[in-house]
Amino acid sequence: MTDKIKLAIASDLSGFPLKQALVEHLKEREDIELIDFGIPSADEPQPYFEQAPKVARAVQSGAAHKGILICGTGQGMAIVANKHKGVYACVVDDIFSGERAKIVNNANVITLGGWVTAPFLGTQIVDAWLSMEFTQKMEFKRDFLTNAFHQVQALEEETFK
Repeated sequence: MTDKIKLAIASDLSGFPLKQALVEHLKEREDIELIDFGIPSADEPQPYFEQAPKVARAVQSGAAHKGILICGTGQGMAIVANKHKGVYACVVDDIFSGERAKIVNNANVITLGGWVTAPFLGTQIVDAWLSMEFTQKMEFKRDFLTNAFHQVQALEEETFK
């Protein structure tokens, strides 16, 4: 049996309905160990800039392998998550961008918009992202993509001193 993917998730109030749909979907998957950082209900809102670091730090520390963040557009969560060394967050609005976030950018965090993405599509995006590996379907560009990712890591080392 393969190890489960430790997946951290969080949202602000705008992303809460989509987060709840994703949590329900992900709990049905036997290959996922879900770490839910909330918000636990619409009555307990927390802003995106407080929620995103919870998932980013879980990924940084290794407590989670991957993360999902949901706000109104996904953009605020991505900005905050990417302020954490070792976190590579991409906004994804469709299945293709969900796949490519992993294939091309080696994203370990995706962000979605609760105002933008319907729950049914959100579950498909998440499943597509989780099913991909870095450079999969792009084997002809594997060397380029791997080098590009290493260059991003080098820039990160220089920036996060």
